[in-house]
Amino acid sequence: MLKHPFHLAFPVHDLGAARQFYGDLLGCPEGRSSDEWVDFNLYGHQVVAHLAPEEARRASTNAVDGDNVPVRHFGVVLPMPEWEVLAQRLAAAGTSFIIEPHVRFKGQVGEQATMFFLDPSGNALEFKSFKDMASLFAK
Repeated sequence: MLKHPFHLAFPVHDLGAARQFYGDLLGCPEGRSSDEWVDFNLYGHQVVAHLAPEEARRASTNAVDGDNVPVRHFGVVLPMPEWEVLAQRLAAAGTSFIIEPHVRFKGQVGEQATMFFLDPSGNALEFKSFKDMASLFAK
C-alpha cells in the first residue's frame, strides 16, 4: 500500500457509467458503495464517484506546451512501461483522447509522456510518465 494515498471525490451523472469506465476500462477495483457514491482503487488511491449530475461538466483549459489542458483534472504518474500499456489499452477500446498520448517538454527538465481523456461525466483524467522520475518536481 502507498505510504500516503490520496482521496478524491468527484461528481458523475451516472454511477453505472462510472463503474464501467473506472472499473472495466481502467481496471480500478471497486470498494464500498451506496446508491449515491462508489469508491474505486485507482493505483492505490481512493477516488470516489458521487452522483451529482448537476455538477458534472467539462472544465476550462489552459495552454501547456501547445496543448489545451483541462484545468480541473486528476490522474496518476506511472512508470513508462505501465503508461504505454494503458495508452495502448485505451486506444484499442476506442477512447476519444482530448490530448493524444505523446511526449511533451522534449529535451527539457520535466520531459514527460502524457495523455488526457474524459470519463462519461466529463471529468478530465491525465496519466503521465516521466523520462526521469526524479524530475517530477524539478524546476
